[in-house]
Amino acid sequence: MTNKLELTWVGKEKKIVVEPRILIADSEKSHHAQGDLFDQAADDNMLIHGDNLLALKALEAQFAGQIKCIYIDPPYNTGYAFEHYDDNLEHSQWLNLMRPRLEILWNLLSEDGSIWISIDDDEQAYLKILCDEVFRRKSFVSSMVWQKRTSPDMRAVISDGHDYILVYAKDKEVFKNKRNKLPLSEEQAQSYKNPDNDPRGLWTSADYTAQGYRPNQMYEITTPSGRKYSPPEGKCWKNIESVFLELVADNRIWFGPEGNAMPRRKTFLSEHDGVIPWTWWTNKEVGHNQEAKKEILALFGSSNVFDTPKPERLIERIIHIASNPGDVVLDSFLGSGTTAAVAHKMGRRWIGIEMGDHAYTHCKVRLDKVIDGEDAGGITQTVKWKGGGGYTFYELASSLINRDAFDEPVINKAYNAEQLAAAVALHEGFRFQPDRECFWKQSVGNERSYLFVTTAHITSQYLDSIHGSMAEGEFLIIAAKSFDRGIERAYREIAVKKIPQMLLDRCEFGVENYNLNIVHPPVYEDEEDCNE
Repeated sequence: MTNKLELTWVGKEKKIVVEPRILIADSEKSHHAQGDLFDQAADDNMLIHGDNLLALKALEAQFAGQIKCIYIDPPYNTGYAFEHYDDNLEHSQWLNLMRPRLEILWNLLSEDGSIWISIDDDEQAYLKILCDEVFRRKSFVSSMVWQKRTSPDMRAVISDGHDYILVYAKDKEVFKNKRNKLPLSEEQAQSYKNPDNDPRGLWTSADYTAQGYRPNQMYEITTPSGRKYSPPEGKCWKNIESVFLELVADNRIWFGPEGNAMPRRKTFLSEHDGVIPWTWWTNKEVGHNQEAKKEILALFGSSNVFDTPKPERLIERIIHIASNPGDVVLDSFLGSGTTAAVAHKMGRRWIGIEMGDHAYTHCKVRLDKVIDGEDAGGITQTVKWKGGGGYTFYELASSLINRDAFDEPVINKAYNAEQLAAAVALHEGFRFQPDRECFWKQSVGNERSYLFVTTAHITSQYLDSIHGSMAEGEFLIIAAKSFDRGIERAYREIAVKKIPQMLLDRCEFGVENYNLNIVHPPVYEDEEDCNE
């Protein structure tokens, strides 16, 4: 029997069963560009305020298997926020924070989707093992190293100059075929020349040898000047001789300006489909902490600064690799709103979740500016963003079931009839989709099963009338506050259940906040200060 490798910690065995909450749209906080009020794509964008575990659970029924790209920047758990730091306890708390969120995020991911997680050395090793367990080790793609600083911290024992970005894919082979390559950098493009005036335009050349010994690739090559070459020791030519001669005939082999050099294969700029991403991301390419700080200052001013933003160029690269226009991007630790802002500018649909007041003070303010064309920073100029689109702002509903003065479970009075129906449907795994012609076809399980939620008392006559309108093969669950004794067994095709008793064993009710107060490390006002 093969031993299973897994990470253990205090509290791991305690399973959190999260209450599915409905999302309540707030039309006053939603925002659309002028003329885009009824744009369906704009309405698909979601800014959600509330605990992100509850919010993710609320999204699960509708978006399972639908999210193309997930990026999260969770708390780094450095210990800076704690006066009395217990390393073991703190790691346990952090792991208990992360695991249930990762489980739902993985369920939301599409088959060609990927999840990207920013982290530093404090928890990187633990997070990697946790992700291997939740996502499966075979789903691991890579660990990106982002050079986040421009200068070392002279006060540190060894200055950290990088963060990690762990990348997992739902199906690694599918992701490999679907992911986008990076465009050539200016430096890379400068290597393309046209010394022989080839009508196909600029080109660069590559070594025509390959490692190893293959008998059919060990032939002698004669250059136009008559010079002869054989493969160097330990190598062979890239192709068999017949392919080589075809390349020569097509002017795709370069023998140098004098026609006597070692053969090299030409690659034309017009045929270049991009650069394969690699794991080393320099601050020159994707930005750094100070760049991110300046972007935030330009948007909000010094009085409303956000401590740990990421530069827009970094998020742009992730979204570019992992998605295409129209795909859905999700960030459940939205912070200052960078991921949603970048996704919006890049033509992606997006879902952003922020549990704190940053949802109002940063995310909403920033996204409103993006939509109105008032955000001139970040990647705006690069992608030629002019404004447009919109989003719907959502608040999480409060818990569906409360306790009365006698400690009996009762339905929360804050729920109106429609919200109650939608909430029970979410709990039962149905899709709330009221039929205009048939009142009891309120929520759909499959094409032949339905859920009807009502606050009315169900009588036997009422039940008879519903049964008389049902077609053969249809099945109905009725959830009601009360009903006549015995009618729950009246019809085989109808199940009658009482709210809230039918829901009590499903999840933990009444919890409004699953957030542990774990914070990012402090950020210096200026990196140059660290050199003192």
